Order: sequence, then C-alpha cells, then structure tokens
Amino acid sequence: MAPAQIAIPDQIIDYSYGREHTFFADALEHVTHIDFTEPYTPALRQRIIAAAQGLDFNLVETATYGCTQGPRLETIAEIRRLKRDGCDLVGMTGMPEAALARELGMAYANISVVANWAAGIVDGEITMAEIEKNLQIGMARALKLLQAVVAA
Repeated sequence: MAPAQIAIPDQIIDYSYGREHTFFADALEHVTHIDFTEPYTPALRQRIIAAAQGLDFNLVETATYGCTQGPRLETIAEIRRLKRDGCDLVGMTGMPEAALARELGMAYANISVVANWAAGIVDGEITMAEIEKNLQIGMARALKLLQAVVAA
C-alpha cells in the first residue's frame, strides 16, 4: 500500500510480545474466551467505509494488519514473511487494543494511515522525514474521515 493511504483493516495478525493481552490475567476464575473471528466490529467498519464516500481520497476497505513489536522498523526478511503470511499493512499499535475492546464488549475498528513503503518494497533507506511527510498527509485524510463518521 502506498504511503499516506488510508485503510480500514478487517483482519489482524499479532506478532507482538510482552504486552498485556487480557484484562483477566489476575482473575483466572473469570476468564472470557472471546470470539476473535472478526477482530474489528463489522457494523462500525461499514459505518466508517460508508462515511468515506465522497471524500477526496480512496479508501482501502479490506486489509490484514500485521502488528509487530516495534519501535524499530522491520527488516526486508520480516516484510517478506509478513507478506507471505497475508499481511497487507504493518504497524506497531494494532494489538492488544482490538482484543481488549472485544473482552469489554466495545465496538472497535482501525483506521490505518500508511506511513512509508515497507523495507525492501522500494530502493533506499526509510527516513523519518519521509514518514513525517506521509503522516501529515495521511492524518489530514484520517481527520476528514473521522469528521464524516461523526457527521453521519
């Protein structure tokens, strides 16, 4: 996906570690095994997608988000693996939020802003200047999208 693109993922693969992934870690007698077949709330995703109609940018309506540990960017080999696994996007902040929201019964969706080409997709080093430029464009689009969602 190109930098500054907005996507509304419908799936997630979690590659993170060492994060609190449940509210039930200390209360095992109250464990809730959540259904995570659809990690993002379909009705909320559809509301966001519908609100994007008529905006001045294209929205990617389905994607698989690969959540990596960070804070460093990924290697070329890691990106190849993520692609083989079916990931369309890579980020560091997608989990455990989705699972925690599901445990609480909250509606949850992800609006992803693509900050840069992943390692090895294009030649050259990934720079913070490039990331910041793309985030500025992408976040302006995300703000327009959120305003449209609230107004709908």
